[in-house]
Order: sequence, then C-alpha cells, then structure tokens
Amino acid sequence: MTRIKICGITRVEDGLACARLGADAIGLVFYPQSPRAVSIAQAEAIVAALPPFVTTVALFVDPQASEVDAVLRTVRPDVLQFHGHEPADFCRRFGVRYLKALPVREDADLLQSAAPYTDATGVLLDTPTAAFGGSGEAFDWSLIPAAMAGRCVLAGGLNVANVATAIRQVRPWAVDVSSGVEVAKGIKDAGKIAAFVAEVHQIDLQLSR
Repeated sequence: MTRIKICGITRVEDGLACARLGADAIGLVFYPQSPRAVSIAQAEAIVAALPPFVTTVALFVDPQASEVDAVLRTVRPDVLQFHGHEPADFCRRFGVRYLKALPVREDADLLQSAAPYTDATGVLLDTPTAAFGGSGEAFDWSLIPAAMAGRCVLAGGLNVANVATAIRQVRPWAVDVSSGVEVAKGIKDAGKIAAFVAEVHQIDLQLSR
C-alpha cells in the first residue's frame, strides 16, 4: 500500500481533514520563506488536535541546529525532513528519524547523492526549484533508479490527475502532495484530499491484482 503524506498544513481543520480522509502523515513547514510556513504555536495546535497514528513531519531548509531543537522540544514531530543542502552528519545529530529530500535533475546521480544518508528513514524525491518544493511542477519520473524506488517518497507536482500514473511507473513507498490538494497556498481542500487519497487507493488495488 502506498503511504500518503500531505505537506504544508497550516490549519487545525486541514490537519484533521487529512487524518479523517486517510492520510498517513502530515508535513509542517518550518522554512520562513515558504508561503506554507507555520510558527511553533501553530504547529503545536495542529499536532495537539490530531488523532492517534498520524505521523507528523517537520520540514526544514538549511536550518540552524537551535531551530530544529526548538521544534523538537515543543512540537515533538515524529520525523524530520531536511529539504536543503544539509550534510548527513547534521541530519542525524538530533537522534530522530529523518527524510532527506533530493532534487531530481537529468545531470544528477541520485544513488550517489543519497549514499551519505544511509540511516535516513527514506529519501524524498522532488522537483528542483529555488523555493525548495511546493512548485506544483512534476519532474521526469524515469530518472529515478529502480533500486531507489522502494524506499522513496515521491513528491513534485502530484495531483489527482497524475498520481496513479506516477505510482504505476515508479512504485514508490509513499507519495507527498501539497499544492495538488490546495485552493490557495497553505489552504487545503477536503474534497481534493479525498479524491487524491481515493486515487492512490484505487491504483494500489489495481496493482495488487
């Protein structure tokens, strides 16, 4: 079964909608330049409202260690996501499971790029953008090595119209959507979330036959 993460949650009601509609994880963005950035207080309120068994992921872009420590101390996310140029030693220093995001480019060796992060709980593959995600643009999925697919989180421009094709082609462990289920940046739409989750479950059912 393909796991589903919905990133860029900024409101309690959106976090609850994700949980109710079948998302496995939500992402909270602690990157001030992002239009989906949340404060620690906002994140605390969202996490406190969630029911059991919804994984919380805290996303950072080249943070100071003190910033990560503050979020761990107050929000207590289950997983850290490093979306910038963070070296492996930095990612692992916090003693918390982490995802390392890698941009997928034609001239990049993804296996080589992922090699230092052997202790990561997974590698998130995203469209290369100056804004570090949330662009709504997909990349060429054929660039993903087959050896990496089984432990990757596939991101970058996914929506209800293309997620089934993406899963069929890549067979990722999980998919990550943000702008594809929004009505505005940081504002999720319950109908779009429901349709996205249903599409993922439908293609999983087809592939399991």
